[in-house]
Amino acid sequence: MLSVIAAFFLTTFKFTIGFLTGSIGILSEALHSALDFVAAAITWFSVRISDKPADEDHHYGHGKIENLSALIETLLLLITCIWIIYEATNRLISGKTHIEINAWSYIVIIISIVIDISRSRALKRVAKKYNSQALEADALHFSTDIWSSIVVLIGLICANFNIFIADSIAALLVAFIVISVSYRLGKRSINVLLDSVPGDIYKTTKELLTNFNGIESYSNLRIRASGADIFIDVTIHVNNDLSIIEAHNISENIEKKINLTIERSSTTIHIEPN
Repeated sequence: MLSVIAAFFLTTFKFTIGFLTGSIGILSEALHSALDFVAAAITWFSVRISDKPADEDHHYGHGKIENLSALIETLLLLITCIWIIYEATNRLISGKTHIEINAWSYIVIIISIVIDISRSRALKRVAKKYNSQALEADALHFSTDIWSSIVVLIGLICANFNIFIADSIAALLVAFIVISVSYRLGKRSINVLLDSVPGDIYKTTKELLTNFNGIESYSNLRIRASGADIFIDVTIHVNNDLSIIEAHNISENIEKKINLTIERSSTTIHIEPN
């Protein structure tokens, strides 16, 4: 919620100064902040929904709303980039790069950097604590805001020495920074939505199963992520001479081991005689 409020404040502030100065760099930052506001609002909404428990219509819970939220953020960022690249390129080609620089131009960017540093750190801390992809996406989003604001600040400093072309170049650099981040966010979100195997978790689970005493082998290991939750299915093969109770105890011990090692994981084990 604090992130949403901060994004709204920065968007209004940047648009006001951007229109007063005519700086495409500041206006590109304003659009970026406007989408930050929308993205933060979507994230706030999705995190509230994703934390709901499983129900009759959603047996695996509501976690994927977080991944969908991160994908929407990516699309919004790409839309911003298209406008920034078009406007900045048009100014460079036409030669209409002159802008009015005043003290407010620097104030809005410096305030933006300070607020974004605070937001990014807070979101990273909470995202790590709750294993939230939506909050992690927001944290990464605001981390790029810091760098893009620094680029715009450099452009303003150059424009102060009548190097007005630097403002449009700064805007293009902002767009390329955002595209790079969007690609990473989008790829990760799509992978989760398509149930791609989380590589690091898959490796950890295999190591746990391989080194666990009591099972002779395992098969059909399947892992999927849904928001902050991880669902693991596996078939274990045990000695024929074991009783049902002994085999069941081995299964329960493996479940406990996996669930303690991998946070917010739910493990289902099928037992087969070897």
